[in-house]
Amino acid sequence: MALVLREGARGSEVLFIERARFEDDPWSGHMAFPGGRVDPGDADARRAAERETEEEVGLSLARAEPLGRLHDLKEFGRPEGLVISAFAYHLPDPGPLRPNYEVASAFFVPLRDLLDPARHVAWRRPGLPVAFPGIVVGDPDRHVVWGLTFRFLEDFFEALGRPLRHPVPFPRRAR
Repeated sequence: MALVLREGARGSEVLFIERARFEDDPWSGHMAFPGGRVDPGDADARRAAERETEEEVGLSLARAEPLGRLHDLKEFGRPEGLVISAFAYHLPDPGPLRPNYEVASAFFVPLRDLLDPARHVAWRRPGLPVAFPGIVVGDPDRHVVWGLTFRFLEDFFEALGRPLRHPVPFPRRAR
């Protein structure tokens, strides 16, 4: 995944995508950072994040300043070990976004909005018995960041010394 930052009218902004809805896709409709699976031609996870960002939203990260790698995460509820990596970039002038068929929408959100407690919600995914911490980044019925993307945001803000103070704890995994 690629956490892409730019400077906007209200300060630093981060890019989110709303994944398109496909039957049998566990991430359909989720808010996320651009990114996807490592292909055989990718040198590593970072190159996969860069390739996927260009494919999904038309942004080349070749001119971007790499800011670092966030902590790798395992997908909640999947013991088989799916590991997700995220890399942060600063792209001063990303140009227009051109979402492909995998992306329903793509937009930048000011970082200050992500820290606003009024946007923090207890989000329930249909079929799951627990509430997850979420952040509304657009339409409250569609654009809620939760799960892995939320956990990457926690890691990012922790690295900045501005930890998210969300009132809903992330559910603990049963051992």
